Amino acid sequence: MSLKVLSALDVARIQLYHFKAIIIAGMGLFTDAYDLFCIPPIIKLIGRIYYVEEKQYRTTPTVVVSALVAIALLGTVVGQLVFGRLGDRIGRRSVYGLSLGIMVLSSIACGFSICRTRNCVLVSLGFFRFLLGVGIGGDYPLSATIMSEFANKKTRGAFIAAVFSMQGFGILVSSVVTMVVCKIFEATSHVSNGQIPEQVDIAWRLILMVGAIPAAMTYYWRMMMPETARYTALVEQNVLQAAMDMEKVLDIPMSQIAEDSLLPSYPPPSYPLLSKRFFRRHGYDLFSCAASWFLVDVVFYSSNLFQSQTYHRFIKDQPDVNAYELAFRVARFQAILAICSTIPGYWVTVYFIDRIGRVKIQMIGFFFMAMVYFAIGIPYKYFWSEKIGIGFITLYALTFFFCNFGPNTTTFIVPAELFPARFRSTCHGISGAVGKVGAIIGTVGFLWASRIPNNNGKPDPVRMTVALVFLGVVCLVGLAVTYFFTRETMGRSLEDNENDDE
Repeated sequence: MSLKVLSALDVARIQLYHFKAIIIAGMGLFTDAYDLFCIPPIIKLIGRIYYVEEKQYRTTPTVVVSALVAIALLGTVVGQLVFGRLGDRIGRRSVYGLSLGIMVLSSIACGFSICRTRNCVLVSLGFFRFLLGVGIGGDYPLSATIMSEFANKKTRGAFIAAVFSMQGFGILVSSVVTMVVCKIFEATSHVSNGQIPEQVDIAWRLILMVGAIPAAMTYYWRMMMPETARYTALVEQNVLQAAMDMEKVLDIPMSQIAEDSLLPSYPPPSYPLLSKRFFRRHGYDLFSCAASWFLVDVVFYSSNLFQSQTYHRFIKDQPDVNAYELAFRVARFQAILAICSTIPGYWVTVYFIDRIGRVKIQMIGFFFMAMVYFAIGIPYKYFWSEKIGIGFITLYALTFFFCNFGPNTTTFIVPAELFPARFRSTCHGISGAVGKVGAIIGTVGFLWASRIPNNNGKPDPVRMTVALVFLGVVCLVGLAVTYFFTRETMGRSLEDNENDDE
């Protein structure tokens, strides 16, 4: 027997509140991408400030860059596990504002970073980025679950993908903010080539703090969102309250969603999380979601760090280029990549996700990513290591396009559709946490691939070849996991997908 309020949600027409929910839920993902992609140009500024020896600048060591990325990812693992579980235990809405609050405060704190000596700045920046990661991690399962439980079954995938696509705009905005800040400071500081003015130390802090503004602007609306009908009806067993909440935000008359009887139609199963019965019913799906997310994040975060080895051929990182201009060039490169590759990948997924399905898109993405990595990696030692040009950049951009028109988006969507309401947020958090472990492995792997330079000061071509081919193999493993283990969820209600019957 189906509850009327849930059936009404499954067939509800697209309304203004759906788009409002996309913006509200997507701001956490926006902040995630902003803080990840503002780091490369900031690292250039920090290198010019804190890695100067005998008036000769040095770039920030790769080990420091990887550590700053990894510490935020470690916080994300913690946030996904903790907030994912809290979302199922005390409600999505109850902890939704808390995760956003942590993101806002830690973004601001990253900008202050207490002191101005190198070791102190890096330690404090790492600590606050860990807290930022906790808030971002908490936002992943909550945003995906809330959007999936509000959406209708016909366009649910597109709505969740649209939430996730806010990452693309976060990348673009972080680049634009960096370029604007750098140009303003450069114009007002009257610097000459090679100089390192004290205002540079203010510029990178300001860039970090600006990222908190969009998230803070949505805090009020997050707190005003009602609890999802599925959590209220299926977990709290308050069907009447679920109907009342949905009447307030969606254009659905109470007569269509009120039950004839107030007795719940979906008594919750008695088995606990991670019990034998849980694994018998949901272990297959949990493995599929976690393994796919793990594999794509190994590739995705390695690719992001690989940008530093790509754009240094184009930005002309030389001593006579001032710090502002150097950071501007890095941000400009990222903005072009986002406009031409990353953002289109997200929105092609939004268009096709409810037409061809999650499984096919995930398989398409993994397959073409593998082919591109082989095309880059196999000839890297003999061709790309010395001749990086437009052909290499085009192939490199395609990895981001097919990552987003593929597993980077679908791994965010599928865990929010497969599991019962009382485990949904937790299982999404577990899947995402396993994925971020893969991301940490990716950052460490990239450190291995790029740490030892050759005589020209460039990454060792043999190591880079091995690393890039390995990423292609990882994508093929992801393709196999998707084909053999991932269930299609397109066009089905969440209750049909959850596979929670005997």
